[in-house]
Amino acid sequence: MSIEVKGLSKKYGSQEAVKDITFSIPSGQIVGFLGPNGAGKSTTMKMLTCFIKPNSGTAEISGYNILKEPIKVKSQIGYLPEHNPLYLDMYVKEYLHFVAGIYGIKKNSTSAVSKIISETGLGPEQHKKIGALSKGYRQRVGLAQAMIHDPKVLILDEPTSGLDPNQINEIRNLITEFGKDRTVMLSTHIMQEVEAMCDRVIIINKGSLVADNSTSELQKQFNSNLILKVEFKNPVGQNELQKVAGVLSVEECGKNKWKISAAKGTDLREEVFKFAVDNNNVVLSQSEEEQRLEDVFKYLTKGK
Repeated sequence: MSIEVKGLSKKYGSQEAVKDITFSIPSGQIVGFLGPNGAGKSTTMKMLTCFIKPNSGTAEISGYNILKEPIKVKSQIGYLPEHNPLYLDMYVKEYLHFVAGIYGIKKNSTSAVSKIISETGLGPEQHKKIGALSKGYRQRVGLAQAMIHDPKVLILDEPTSGLDPNQINEIRNLITEFGKDRTVMLSTHIMQEVEAMCDRVIIINKGSLVADNSTSELQKQFNSNLILKVEFKNPVGQNELQKVAGVLSVEECGKNKWKISAAKGTDLREEVFKFAVDNNNVVLSQSEEEQRLEDVFKYLTKGK
């Protein structure tokens, strides 16, 4: 296994940030590590990359123990933290040579830097100061420093945070390409990214592991309800809509737009039209959809 986690826990005073989590990730998987803010994702990643020590439990990266062999662990990992720390006064190419030196790449540093600049699309910007780059290019520099030593495991904490749609797509393509023959563990709040890139999802909430499965299996597992999206012409009260026969839950998703959950096999369309007529309203549109990963995520983490 590229990543093997056994009973990992971390406390900050009386607060348990991570509670006895166990999972393993084989080589060649791209895994989404998900959870709401404060769930313990960044703390877990910092333990796996040997930046902080766990209170109990342990983990191995490519067979090296995070407590006993931290230097060897770091040689196996490429890490991009949530707040990408860069030397803004250094030039891109200069910075990457500096990082190559830290990783002990001396003989072939020129070819290693040239290769990673090409792979991350930094060619046009390589002679600029990092402080002069856009956020998208700074993220590319962050990925380049994480990948320059050709690590077996890449750990990314919110790699596309704050990027525009084009930049997100570019970074996503880079990660997908890198993950073809390596292990990638990434944290993100963008469910479309997870569905597009990840083979598997691990979800934690309040420090505890609550799900670990492929994206398709997770959706099947929790796809017991029907979701009906409805747009009304005039405003509708949530409490009134909740009273419609067969409705399990109601969620507002735009102006006069609602996401209605019903038991699988229940046809709500007639009841919704009847509700609209009874309330002198008009249904402008309605469509059925299966539960998406976002719905599974909400179910597993909301209010727990």
